[in-house]
Amino acid sequence: MADKSKLWFLENFNLFEGLSKEKMEELNKITSMSETAKNEPLYFAQEASNSIFFLKKGRVKLSRISSDGKEMIIALVNPGEVFGELSILDMDERSDFATTLEESLICAISKDDFKKFLESNPDLNLKISKLIGFKLKHFSERIEELVFKDAHQRVVSFIVNLAKEHGKKVGDEYFIKPFLKHQDIAKLTACSRQTVNSILTDLREQKLINFDRRKLVIHKMDDLVELI
Repeated sequence: MADKSKLWFLENFNLFEGLSKEKMEELNKITSMSETAKNEPLYFAQEASNSIFFLKKGRVKLSRISSDGKEMIIALVNPGEVFGELSILDMDERSDFATTLEESLICAISKDDFKKFLESNPDLNLKISKLIGFKLKHFSERIEELVFKDAHQRVVSFIVNLAKEHGKKVGDEYFIKPFLKHQDIAKLTACSRQTVNSILTDLREQKLINFDRRKLVIHKMDDLVELI
């Protein structure tokens, strides 16, 4: 990718809104960009935590492995979002795995270079601090859901949050494209694939949602929320 293309991508991240042209050029010089195939690992748990990543295209899953060897997806990263940013807290090792779910375009910057850049950009430093606080709160809420909600509540809660965060509202309905595989939803909600399929099918029979491999449509959001 040409540097001009990389700079254009960086300028279109909301996180960098407000930075001067000179600051964007500085950021461009210390950032690399690469295209990554589907299902490719980006980093592993217990690996040195040296970089922060910005996703321009595609989708990435962040996972952890339970004591019994099962994968649990703790977060999905969508275009325009940051991941690996907890390394700024001087964490020496990653606590999760990052893997592409689709062909992805990713910008990367070393932790040390980004920390130096933040020191001279206090507004961006504040944005990153708020983002890290939000992420930690989100992870805490995810754990609470897994502990205190049953399988049906976890699956419904997941699709409601997915729609509110990444869906498009058209009239009273929400559209999510692309939809996830049932196996990935199972890993996100600590259920079996069969349980996820049964719950989604039941919701479709109640005419609360409809779905196929490409999309999910929520017809009655208020009724779904009441089930959580």
